[in-house]
Amino acid sequence: MSGDTCLTTALCPAAGPKPKTCSFKGGSLGNKYVRLNVGGSLYYTTVQVLTRHDTMLKAMFSGRMEVLTDKEGWILIDRCGKHFGTILNYLRDDTIALPKHRQEIKELMAEAKYYLIQGLVDMCQAALQDKKDLYEPVCSIPIITSPKEEERLIESSMKPVVKLLYNRSNNKYSYTSNSDDNLLKNIELFDKLSLRFNGRVLFIKDVIGDEICCWSFYGQGRKLAEVCCTSIVYATEKKQTKVEFPEARIYEETLNVLLYETPRVPDNSLLEATSRSRSQASHSEDDEGFELRDRVRRIHVKRYSTYDDRQLGH
Repeated sequence: MSGDTCLTTALCPAAGPKPKTCSFKGGSLGNKYVRLNVGGSLYYTTVQVLTRHDTMLKAMFSGRMEVLTDKEGWILIDRCGKHFGTILNYLRDDTIALPKHRQEIKELMAEAKYYLIQGLVDMCQAALQDKKDLYEPVCSIPIITSPKEEERLIESSMKPVVKLLYNRSNNKYSYTSNSDDNLLKNIELFDKLSLRFNGRVLFIKDVIGDEICCWSFYGQGRKLAEVCCTSIVYATEKKQTKVEFPEARIYEETLNVLLYETPRVPDNSLLEATSRSRSQASHSEDDEGFELRDRVRRIHVKRYSTYDDRQLGH
């Protein structure tokens, strides 16, 4: 029988002879096998393995500590036996293949600490740190559950904010043929932007708003622009809901909010340069004394259409 074989038994706590306390004379046994009962799991190994390293097990099996034995001569150790086979393998080889799951590594580390096996403790700690770094999320996307939560997130953020509101359940009419695909494209673009700019922009999702698909852009706690992707198509028989995918406009507004990164005061020269073309195009709408930073750009893509974009046969 191999040295790390574990014979799991259901020990009966019925009345019987109590365990005996004795000093273990390990030196007289040399490499002979000893029998261990660790929390109900039975193991065979040698004194040489148990005393290779300066651990609690060496103290137990070199005569420095008293050990408990039952009437059949099994040495009793009052610990969980789940990882004791791994403990023995480490004592033999000075290395082991650690478990894959964090919880099992933590359990093994607790046993290693009890038996004072510092090398194995260090291995477990290093593995847990590696797994922590490996599974650390690239970016975290909050999902809005209430207007107050949205307000707190935007006001407290030191970063510019990009919010995508999408809520298909708000659809009162049937979709046009391309609307489902365009809604998915908006969501996919949001995911791509969040991965690219997560260190500079706070991206949040909103699934409780009134619109079906709408982008909002914030800087320094204030709304800067809005791109509404929903429009209505008036067909001959009924109204239809249409979802657009203005990719270029969304990219442009996302880049614009980067101007509002910390420090809190934006660079006015950059603001002027990036908004000059838009200001010239909408000069008739601007008052001479109206500050650029106090205006919200609302872009509604084909809010009201008078044609049907469905293909024939739909």
